[in-house]
Amino acid sequence: MAANRIVLGSDHAGYECKEFIKEYLKKGYPGITQIDVGTYSLDSVDYPDFAHQVALKVESGEAAAGIVICGSGNGVCITANKHQHIRAALCWTVEIATLARQHNDANVLCIPARFVSHETAAAMVEAFRNTAFEGGRHLKRVEKLLVSG
Repeated sequence: MAANRIVLGSDHAGYECKEFIKEYLKKGYPGITQIDVGTYSLDSVDYPDFAHQVALKVESGEAAAGIVICGSGNGVCITANKHQHIRAALCWTVEIATLARQHNDANVLCIPARFVSHETAAAMVEAFRNTAFEGGRHLKRVEKLLVSG
């Protein structure tokens, strides 16, 4: 079931952080199915290749949420947000990750690997996984994010 599936992707700059998060999820969330779309090494790659794959799996419902990681987090965030039903949020603190879920119903967490520790990244993943969308006044704003026409 998609609710128990999370998709992860990174470029070379985010590879070590992605591997750390995978182990963190494996230990803390044994019921979660992880889909790792790459990259699988420190060899230089193009971040859009992986951010698009994550976004497509979330958009299709194959995964409930995604995590994308690159050096600054900006490239993967811009790429993921090109997809109609993706709400990717660039986060660098636990509070921002929490607010991204509460207020924006974010479904893809974007992590800047060069600017956060592995521990902070894991704490953001924890907040992202365990924070619900508040709805209410935020719902009409999120609905306006969809491009019409």
